[in-house]
Amino acid sequence: MEVKNLTAKALSGMMIRTCNADEMNPAKAKIGALWQDFAAQCGPQLNDESKVYGVYCNYENDMNGYFDVIAGTDTGLNSLGNLTQVTLTEGGYLVFSKKGKMPEAVIALWGEIWQYFNDSQCPHIREYQTDYEFYKSENEIDIAIGIKTP
Repeated sequence: MEVKNLTAKALSGMMIRTCNADEMNPAKAKIGALWQDFAAQCGPQLNDESKVYGVYCNYENDMNGYFDVIAGTDTGLNSLGNLTQVTLTEGGYLVFSKKGKMPEAVIALWGEIWQYFNDSQCPHIREYQTDYEFYKSENEIDIAIGIKTP
């Protein structure tokens, strides 16, 4: 993991509102269906230069409350209606990386992140403003967690 100061970036994509408790219950989980819809509706408009992100924002409070998830891209998706516009917040992030088969690598990396921030010796404090997944390739991901910086 590495602390980075990242710049703002405008994205567009598809959004759902959920919470981690719902995502642990297959009957209530929404994130998997969001990504399937994104792939079906937005995937054909992506090109080799497109960057794909999973954005977590509008937190109700912390990891226990509701939050928005946007499956998005930096590629203009103008021909699709009803998309959400979101800007990745500029600021300090703790960036975690993983390689492996998707979505298992994403799920495993989120587990490592939760464990890291739950450790009583953790030197960082989450902001719960904007966090995001950046899909670097078909088998590589970075997850940037917004942190409070001095």
